[in-house]
Amino acid sequence: MKQYFETNKALWNAKTPHHIASDFYDMDAFLNGESSLREIELELLPDVKGKSLLHLQCHFGQDTLSWAKKGAEVTGIDISDTALKEARSLNDKLGLNAKFVESNVLELDKNLEGKFDIVFTSYGVIGWLPDLDEWARIVKHFLKPGGTFVIVEFHPTIWLADWQKKELLYNYFNQGADYEVETGTYANRDADIELGEYTWSHSLEETFSGLLKQGLTLKSFKEYDFSPYNCFSGMESVGEKRWRFKDVNLSLPYVFSMVWKN
Repeated sequence: MKQYFETNKALWNAKTPHHIASDFYDMDAFLNGESSLREIELELLPDVKGKSLLHLQCHFGQDTLSWAKKGAEVTGIDISDTALKEARSLNDKLGLNAKFVESNVLELDKNLEGKFDIVFTSYGVIGWLPDLDEWARIVKHFLKPGGTFVIVEFHPTIWLADWQKKELLYNYFNQGADYEVETGTYANRDADIELGEYTWSHSLEETFSGLLKQGLTLKSFKEYDFSPYNCFSGMESVGEKRWRFKDVNLSLPYVFSMVWKN
């Protein structure tokens, strides 16, 4: 397991400079006041002012800092030291008071103390984790009594296929680690990156199950027929910050959201 996470950390360290420089993340707009948050999470968490918020797998902190701009007291967690160095730099540039902690999410209780009003995670996160029961334990561990956990994540259906070639390529249920060599990155497909990665498939049942075992109460579950990000090959715009696969004449769930109460 240590090898898996060290491999993925090296990948995300390599991705970070390309993401900082990319149009995808539009750093100039962000530094000039634009929020990186999307309509889905803003609808689920309309008022975070004065609340403590733990952001799991925060990358280089744009969303974490966007929550801080909305008045939350935020702590961002990520495995990439390169990404967190950039996050702290952004925090200083914006004059915010966010905290950032380097940790594998599954070991976070060894690296962070405290309880939070909100635990939040979003978009391309759980596929980097082998064990959603342990992940759910971490979520529960850091929630205050009455606290809220919000996840917005790409739907497992989207990961099954190459939708342009219409070929099924991946498992729906967790069959252990999948190893691939990634070339480029979703934010810059021409980036000079060619590194290995380990990922895991997680069904919706697996995601629900771990959180239910922790005694959390489901308050909301939704599926969305669009992606808020143009992050897969062959997508086209279908509205402001909404994308779907071009020439795929199917109604697909691209994203799901869950809101849980402790």
